[in-house]
Amino acid sequence: MSHFIVPPYLLQHLTTVEDPEWASVADAARRSLALDGPMRGARAVRPGETPPTTVPRTAAPGRARQLLDPERTIFDAQGTETLPGVVVRSEGDPQSDDIAVTEAYDGLGHTHALFRDAFGRASIDDDNLPLLGTVHFGQDYENAFWDGERMVFGDGDGMVFVRFTASLSVIGHELAHGVTQYTANLRYQGQSGALNESVSDVFGAMVEQYALGQTVDEASWLIGEGLFTDRVQGSALRSMIAPGTAYDDDVLGKDPQPASMADYVDTKDDNGGVHINSGIPNRAFCLAATAIGGRSWEGAGHIWYDSLVSGQIRADTDFTGFAIATITAANDRFGAGSSEAQAVGEAWTTVGVEV
Repeated sequence: MSHFIVPPYLLQHLTTVEDPEWASVADAARRSLALDGPMRGARAVRPGETPPTTVPRTAAPGRARQLLDPERTIFDAQGTETLPGVVVRSEGDPQSDDIAVTEAYDGLGHTHALFRDAFGRASIDDDNLPLLGTVHFGQDYENAFWDGERMVFGDGDGMVFVRFTASLSVIGHELAHGVTQYTANLRYQGQSGALNESVSDVFGAMVEQYALGQTVDEASWLIGEGLFTDRVQGSALRSMIAPGTAYDDDVLGKDPQPASMADYVDTKDDNGGVHINSGIPNRAFCLAATAIGGRSWEGAGHIWYDSLVSGQIRADTDFTGFAIATITAANDRFGAGSSEAQAVGEAWTTVGVEV
């Protein structure tokens, strides 16, 4: 299954815009939805391919696990919808004059650095998986996605969205779907799907914070900051610390994310609201991270990572199950009854998740 950074309900809203000035945006949104639809289901396996691995991987028997440097390759789809495209930069090549190529290459590197240096993980699969990215996908394509093998970036429509390589949190978010794919493999439906999205937001935010050397108090906690043009009344796709406040715009609509279980959205759309209700566990992480303080990847981030790789998270784990796993992980890492464990428990209580 492919995972997309822009939710379908947001693109659907753009297709309804009637102002002639925004006609090109509505057309771009319709084309983007048409492209995304088939990929939101199970990813088709191309002739000669085997399906992507969706279980934890380990180093081959007899070979010591190593934390290697990244092995990145950036492709250019050249405005087509054909993947992977033409190779335009490989690991160690000089910087490109194409800003999208440079941003994609650097973003893959920053994501690799967080997982390797902060969490001791050898790339996305913990076995030094090469990192692949394709830029300039489609015409005015209003999305970016992880397809189980690579990251793919559109250039945006130029009126609502700019190029999707412009946000480091987006790159971290999408690659984190790969980490989930190789660990808990959370089912992309309902609460487990919202957790899948939330985990990607958590690590996407940490990739950005790690690259900038930010503490939890310095961080913006925004996902997709920099994607909107200055014509949009909004700061990002999502606000982790204040769900529901990321945008409120005549063309784009209003951010629908709830901040607690009291406003949980029961819907069949968007795989049961995976991009909407992810605001609840997102806020729980932010509350825990800010209560613990310091750098997120040294406190709450380690707790969330420990939970993800613990083997205790099932494919159908709900919010309560994930909350229990994080409290257990906090007790294991920082000590039973520690202030860190208390902060995690209080964070889940604040957002209305009972444990």
